[in-house]
Amino acid sequence: MNVVIVGCSRLGARLAGILDQRGHDVTIIDRDGSSFRRLPDAFGGVSIIGTGIDEDVLLSARCDRADLFIASTNGDNRNIMAAQLAKTAFGVERVMCRIYDPIRAKAFGKLGIITICPTVEIADRFLLAADLDRAAVVE
Repeated sequence: MNVVIVGCSRLGARLAGILDQRGHDVTIIDRDGSSFRRLPDAFGGVSIIGTGIDEDVLLSARCDRADLFIASTNGDNRNIMAAQLAKTAFGVERVMCRIYDPIRAKAFGKLGIITICPTVEIADRFLLAADLDRAAVVE
């Protein structure tokens, strides 16, 4: 599977390392070259310095041939824009996006992009760990 990841954050680097280790073709993009130090030493994928909201950068990452696109920067706006480009301009079917803002995550999920909201996920985990009623969480 061809995977493009935007954002070599801790999350992006971890995903890139795991997917690479599992035999997938991984390309990771970050605007800060020093971020690639987070990748495992054995990482065999491609690292590209650039922004994930630039169509030329996404083309050089072979986004037009991606089976999976993951936007994992630390910025909601960059993730939203990169995910929309992957979905609409490059026709990637499986697009995933980390969104910290629960309201945005819910709205954006309705556009056919899989959104993961750490704020909601972690709050739920805390409530479960504390043995509190999960139904009390307001989304």
